[in-house]
Amino acid sequence: MRIALAADHAGYVLKDELAAWLRESGHEVTDLGTNSPDSVDYPAFGSRLAETIASGSAHRGVVVCGSGIGISIAVNRNPACRCALVNEPLSAALAREHNDANVLALGARLTGPDLAKACIAAFLDTDFAGGRHQRRVDMLSPQLQDSD
Repeated sequence: MRIALAADHAGYVLKDELAAWLRESGHEVTDLGTNSPDSVDYPAFGSRLAETIASGSAHRGVVVCGSGIGISIAVNRNPACRCALVNEPLSAALAREHNDANVLALGARLTGPDLAKACIAAFLDTDFAGGRHQRRVDMLSPQLQDSD
């Protein structure tokens, strides 16, 4: 699977560890930065990842900032993205199953590497259930439906 990752300065260490783990697991990983502790603006990295998902260059995305909140808001400004902020695997699985989430947000200051990996594994291993959930997902980005 093609997976894009992005983070701000608070999340880059966790992002780097997750990128290495995903590559070791056989995924194609695109690292959109940042790659240092120098202060950056999370909206720019959330937007960069959202554009990557919207273009089809990646199937799924993972974003990381200190809490996961700010960067998830930035990603969700793109109507092609459904970004879910999670801190445990069940929420990650339900985000896929019920909401067809295509981006996962994590808080580096709140979620350690092992738990983050468990969340990502649940996210990647769960299929969208469709059915009654599809109608609701369609309501989230009606402008995308009009262009079909």
